Amino acid sequence: MPITGPDILLYEKKDRIVQITLNRPERMNALSVELMERVYDSFQRFRDDDDAWVAVVTGAGDKAFCTGFDLVDQSKRDKEGVGFPKPGQMPQISELEIWKPIIAAINGYAIAGGWMLAQFCDIRIAAENAEMGIAETRWNLPAAWATNLARQIGLGHALEIVLWGDQRITAQRGYEIGWINRVVPQERLMSEAMSWAERMLSLGPRSVRDLKEILYRGFSFAPREGLAFASALSANLLGMEDTAEGPKAFAEKRKPVFKNR
Repeated sequence: MPITGPDILLYEKKDRIVQITLNRPERMNALSVELMERVYDSFQRFRDDDDAWVAVVTGAGDKAFCTGFDLVDQSKRDKEGVGFPKPGQMPQISELEIWKPIIAAINGYAIAGGWMLAQFCDIRIAAENAEMGIAETRWNLPAAWATNLARQIGLGHALEIVLWGDQRITAQRGYEIGWINRVVPQERLMSEAMSWAERMLSLGPRSVRDLKEILYRGFSFAPREGLAFASALSANLLGMEDTAEGPKAFAEKRKPVFKNR
């Protein structure tokens, strides 16, 4: 069911899997200020729901995942004297510290803020027809969120994509540089994304979240500090029912039944 208000964003949960759908296909799922706020709220809702273990993010239709900030909407705001949102005025998903896994199902264009949204996800699965790019330099717009891109794809690839804003890359090129995890035909996109999500439900949820946090935070630690942090964080697995269930299921040659307890 959609989040309260206009159905510009759909939030559905089934069997511990949340699907978040940007629902402005007539605007190529471009991010109006209202939609950006709703995206933030939906991620916060996912983070705070103990019964939600994995999320899939996509766009409505078969043309666009998200084409970034809605410049038509912004031009109207400029005429009304509202101006461009300043840093700090818009909620930042990265501040939410979500350690549950998030999958992007990129069904078409992922441009500028659309790239940003996919970049925030942990796994990116793209349709063969998808095209991606960061177009901010074309329109003289900010892209502070690109800070971590070099960590994902290397400095050379990041500079190519960010500085040459008119240049889009194909889904296959995204796969070649390590930003896309899978490329599939458009008609198989959601089934592929959901198969990844369903696989996640069979894994130890606390272990998954710990390891995601360890990997992301590990970038900012020296090796010895990183190991100390990882060891301290992993101590939260001790005494859990799930930590006893894993080895027990292995010994009994069955699939474990995890409860996040």
